[in-house]
Amino acid sequence: MSKKCAITGKGPMVGNSVSHANNKTKRRFMPNLRTVRVTLEDGTTRKIRVAASTLRTMKKQSK
Repeated sequence: MSKKCAITGKGPMVGNSVSHANNKTKRRFMPNLRTVRVTLEDGTTRKIRVAASTLRTMKKQSK
């Protein structure tokens, strides 16, 4: 299963881990994915993986 948000397509980003001695090694920043149940238009439910930031935005827009 891919580490991507099903709605926004947000995926892993690449950056550097920087130590106190300023040594740099590559690392990945993973999205904060949550599995949520979504009811589709035809009445069926489906589990999708959505980023937590996307859930916040969806909750904000539903108000």
